[in-house]
Amino acid sequence: MSELLRAPAEIKYAEELDWLESIDDNPKPFSWRLSPKMVRLFVLGSERADGLDREVAQKWFGDRSIVERSIVTLASDRGLLLIGDPGTGKSWLAELLAAAISRNSTLVVQGTAGTTEDHIKYSWNVSMVIAKGQSRESMIPSPIMTAMEAGTIGRFEELTRSTSDVQDALISILSEKYVSVPELESDGGGDNIVFAKPGFSIIATANSRDRGVNDLSSALKRRFNFVRIPVVTNKKSEAEIVRFRTEELLRRHQIDLDVPPTLLDVLLQSFADLRASSAAAGSDDEKLESALSTAEQIGVLEDAVLHSNFFGERALTARTLAASLVGSLARREPEDLAILNKYLHGVVEPRGKEEGGSWPEFLEGGREAIAKLA
Repeated sequence: MSELLRAPAEIKYAEELDWLESIDDNPKPFSWRLSPKMVRLFVLGSERADGLDREVAQKWFGDRSIVERSIVTLASDRGLLLIGDPGTGKSWLAELLAAAISRNSTLVVQGTAGTTEDHIKYSWNVSMVIAKGQSRESMIPSPIMTAMEAGTIGRFEELTRSTSDVQDALISILSEKYVSVPELESDGGGDNIVFAKPGFSIIATANSRDRGVNDLSSALKRRFNFVRIPVVTNKKSEAEIVRFRTEELLRRHQIDLDVPPTLLDVLLQSFADLRASSAAAGSDDEKLESALSTAEQIGVLEDAVLHSNFFGERALTARTLAASLVGSLARREPEDLAILNKYLHGVVEPRGKEEGGSWPEFLEGGREAIAKLA
């Protein structure tokens, strides 16, 4: 695992999944590796009332009912569509669910404008077709078709980014649970049809900000259960997410560097202030282009931690944190820089005079970063 840049959840938590599977005596749907109760426990972590011999860490932070409804959907014959703003943890939840249910979260199709029907059905090995003709051996199954044949979970990221033709191809897969291969001859035994085995399902994700890009048809919507994931607004929950991800970062990079709780509070408060400012803005020009998501907050802290480790004094400072925040959020010039400058002078400066602490240094770091970019 140490040789992988980013290990999928089933490898990263392999030992824990093995242990959960060994003690799981609850009924399991289809070919599931864990029961629904154990899947929930794997995702949300254990509690004292569970009576386990060891603690299972929480991996996704959010409403318990969201996880439970997702699991129930996957145990039915409907697809699961996780929809929400960028950075709300849709893809991470999809990966954790696939890892717990199938021990394979890598059967993924990434939705883009260039995604074609071949990406969700099949393509051909041209050299084998030339040599031996079209056959099952010369067919290259898509990740979705591979999931169908194995009776496992397939994933479709950013569904609304793909064109309507690609989306329509999912309708027959979700409703009929098979894919026809007309290029192959049939002897009447279904040789030209790939059937899905029990346990197959699709977890798709969609960005709620992409509405209008490639809207889902009503026919495809009926094949999915929609589970909406809200933006994390609770400071305690957001702090847990940021802390959890930061600890992972430090372990992955083998960095011995403390993140002072006071600086984490500064980061959380800054994002809360900027979100409130964006919500009150009268036009898009008065809003930062950034979605100000929890994921972007983690990115700011990651940038600051790495900069401190490689180029600083191996200690995170408010000055470095402010520079990372400005560098990460200033995407349009001069609009975003003006918004951040207004925030620093209108909110951070008075707060620094009133509360002191890390805010004055944070103000200076932000000013310096804006001056360099302006």
